[in-house]
Order: sequence, then C-alpha cells, then structure tokens
Amino acid sequence: MTLNRRHVLSGTASLISLGILPGQLIAQSPETIEVFKTATCGCCHDWILHLQGAGFAVEAQDLEYDALAEFKQTAGVPDALVSCHTGRIAGYVIEGHVPAADIRRLLAERPDAVGLSVPGMPNGSPGMGPETQREAYIVYLIRRDGSVEVFTTYDAA
Repeated sequence: MTLNRRHVLSGTASLISLGILPGQLIAQSPETIEVFKTATCGCCHDWILHLQGAGFAVEAQDLEYDALAEFKQTAGVPDALVSCHTGRIAGYVIEGHVPAADIRRLLAERPDAVGLSVPGMPNGSPGMGPETQREAYIVYLIRRDGSVEVFTTYDAA
C-alpha cells in the first residue's frame, strides 16, 4: 500500500478523535518523576496535575513529615531551599513548585547538579493558584559542590 495524503489525513483525524494529538506521537515516552509528599498536602496534588498536564508520568508517595524532611536532607536540598514536596527524576532532585518547563530544560542541559528548587510556596507558581496572580519567584539550581545559582526567574503577573 502506498501512503498518500488521504491516508495521512485520515489517520490524523482518527488519532484526534481518540484524544491523541499528532505531536504526542513524536515525543518520547513520558519521563517518570517520583514525588514525595505528605498525605494532607493539597498543593502537592495540584503540582502533580501540572506535571501530568505537561506530559510527565508521576509516581507519588506519601511520607510522614519527619521522613520527608530526612529525605530532603539526604537528597542534598539545603534548608534554605526547602518546600513542601520533593521530586526525583533522572538523578535530579526537584524541590517545591518548579515549573515543568524548567524540569524539561534541566533534563535537556544535564548540568552537574543536585537539582532545582523553588523554596517556600510562592503564589502563582505551579500548584499554588492562578498564574495571573503570580508573585515573583526564582528557580534555583543546586550544584553538587553546595553552591546555588539562579536557573530561571519569574516576574510577578
């Protein structure tokens, strides 16, 4: 059978009717991010939805508060950069409400680093309310030598 324009258009229409966009077929299988959080954190759930909406597969695990704090410390997150949940993907730690686009950039650039952090819980960051009400915040890169540098800045909306 020869593939012609009619076949391509028909196939594309079929995929769209199934809720699959053509660009999703080109993308690699979704990366899986493990998310460690407490059972009662609602913003953690909202951040997970943000990640899933960006194409990440998510495996969430609830930890007791003390176990989560110990996990963060063992993973190399400085106390000043702690937030409510911690992710792990491809050998990197993702602390707090880091936007999916910054995680993708981290995975593309592959710096020698522990990972990324958005300390605290800034309003309007992913999982923390509407972006239209965003306060300014910074995504930090945590280097393996313990140094920290700005990875991305987000202005207030």
